[in-house]
Amino acid sequence: MDALSALATQMAEEGIRRLLVLSGDSAWCGHQAAALRAHLGEDGLWIGPQSVAAPYCPPGALKTWLGREYRHAFFDAREGFDVAAFAALAGTLRAGSWLVLLVPDFDRWVALPDADSLRWSDGAEPIATPHFVAHFCRTVAASPQTVVWRQAQPFPVICAVPRPHWHAALGQPLREQAEILQALAAMPPGVAAVTAERGRGKSALAGMHLSRLTGTAIVTAPTRAATDVLATFAGEQFRFQAPDALLMSDERADWLIVDEAAAIPGPLLHKLVSRFPRTLLTTTVQGYEGTGRGFLLKFCARFSHLHSFTLEMPIRWAAGCPLEAVVSDLLLFDDSLPTAAGGGVQIQSVGQRAWRDNPALPAAMYRLLTAAHYRTSPLDLRRMMDAPGQRFTAARLAEGTLVGALWLVDEGGLSAALSKAVWAGYRRPRGNLVAQSLAAHGGSPLAATLTGRRISRIAVHPDRQREGLGRQTIAAAVEEASGCDYLSVSFGYTEELWRFWQRCGFMLVRLGTQREASSGCYTAMALYPLSSAGRQLAKDEQQRLYRDAPWLDRWREQKLAPGLPPTAILTDEDWLDAAGFAFAHRPLLAAAGSLNRLLLQVHETCPALRGRLQQEEESTLCRTLGLSGRKALLARMREEAGRALLACDPVRTAALCEEVAQLQFFSLTHSVKCHGH
Repeated sequence: MDALSALATQMAEEGIRRLLVLSGDSAWCGHQAAALRAHLGEDGLWIGPQSVAAPYCPPGALKTWLGREYRHAFFDAREGFDVAAFAALAGTLRAGSWLVLLVPDFDRWVALPDADSLRWSDGAEPIATPHFVAHFCRTVAASPQTVVWRQAQPFPVICAVPRPHWHAALGQPLREQAEILQALAAMPPGVAAVTAERGRGKSALAGMHLSRLTGTAIVTAPTRAATDVLATFAGEQFRFQAPDALLMSDERADWLIVDEAAAIPGPLLHKLVSRFPRTLLTTTVQGYEGTGRGFLLKFCARFSHLHSFTLEMPIRWAAGCPLEAVVSDLLLFDDSLPTAAGGGVQIQSVGQRAWRDNPALPAAMYRLLTAAHYRTSPLDLRRMMDAPGQRFTAARLAEGTLVGALWLVDEGGLSAALSKAVWAGYRRPRGNLVAQSLAAHGGSPLAATLTGRRISRIAVHPDRQREGLGRQTIAAAVEEASGCDYLSVSFGYTEELWRFWQRCGFMLVRLGTQREASSGCYTAMALYPLSSAGRQLAKDEQQRLYRDAPWLDRWREQKLAPGLPPTAILTDEDWLDAAGFAFAHRPLLAAAGSLNRLLLQVHETCPALRGRLQQEEESTLCRTLGLSGRKALLARMREEAGRALLACDPVRTAALCEEVAQLQFFSLTHSVKCHGH
């Protein structure tokens, strides 16, 4: 204990932090951690699933604590390892800190279920994570500055190589900051973006800039607590408003300063930026959020005259900090890519066993996927390593350099009864993103019984793009997918992206009606049919998509079929669809085409249903009809749809009502069986 305290003093002088791993049974780890916490003193922040003496925070709530700094912290991963929270915690620790990590005994850990896997494995029960555990053990073993204390073994000898004395920043801008501040002071109207890894002084820089302004400024950020550092440097100039409140207000200022801008939904951020003559955006690239890289790719690319700046040198700790290095190695935060000169390409399947047999290859795939996509997080790394049903394809040069990567996920194969319950809106089991959507929003109650492989990620090395490598990897995946009914993909719709998938042989089967918060695009889904059943499903869903487009295009700015006249013919599918809305839990917009065609056949007034389908506001309809709120309005719309069906054909309606009722019975009995009641 005394050695750790003495070393903490030396670490503070050298400007570094270190990781201490406690590995053993739960009681031993807890006892040692409690003793260390009492001995080290200071903040001693504890992160874990079980509440302990303050300061304490559960992993899922750690984001509300960011923007502050702590001396020493304890992370309890004995039951489950939330690696995103772990990385976030590491970024809050001051120089001279120990990050103490509690994990199971290394020898038993590989077979133990990880409670955190429920968030990313799409399973009903926690699973073991042997590939991640092996990767963790390799990483800490290769980190000479990480201390690993295992139960039944003596406390390890710490070989602390002396480092140069570190001089903490005294509040004055350092060289990189001073250069950026000078550029910002002379900046014409426009947008500036400052990106960096954690601890580089982005928030401090924003506060310094704010303190020097002669005009007015407003600060916004995902949370008020995240701006503590910025506020400290800004002094009396600091004026904060939450993003939503700012957008709703009439506030004006010379500058808008957005801290951790990548964590704010793109459409909201774009509206805010457009209201101010000058904007400074700061955000973290790499790291636990999984959004910073996309901030550069997706958001900043919109501005033709963007002023882009980067901070390289750490400020809150010294360069080469052992804790920063081991966390980066553990979670593969370095997404820099080697050059990829010309040459022939070999395409191969890669299984999860490669993390054990050839870890450099899947690690290179993860880095390429991270560099190419706007949202890749540590949860994706854990999913890639250990979640069931993951499949990968790699494109490599002859000498081994990775130039392309494809990540697919097995989906579908649900029972007929469960697929029908999903269609009716009674069930939403974990996973099966596209397969469930085909049932929940499409025309076939049996759609989720088919088996598919969803393309989760695809990336091509920047040096080798526009050579057809993306299409080659997809063609290889098609060859590997024998026995499946289709390949699928879900993506944020743009004309350019859809042209790519179309050239690959995919058929568009769904276009959403609400923009994604992260990308600002409508969600699109497309299928590459592989079997006769898959071809029939793709054909039927594509026909349904365009048949319903005249009714659904009014709900979206992205017009799928402008000028296409609506059809009034009520088909068998329309009858079933409308009954699913009237007598089950089908969403309104999933059945919007069928309901519009139904209302053309009847003289029923149906004021709630007609009004909402014509996009009258829910609040207006509730006031007009004397309804208490959205729930009452939805109930009224379902009731009106049922009356309209009865007016068309009472006998057929009664039969459909009975059919749908059986689906609810399955849902209830299945739920009872699953919970053992």
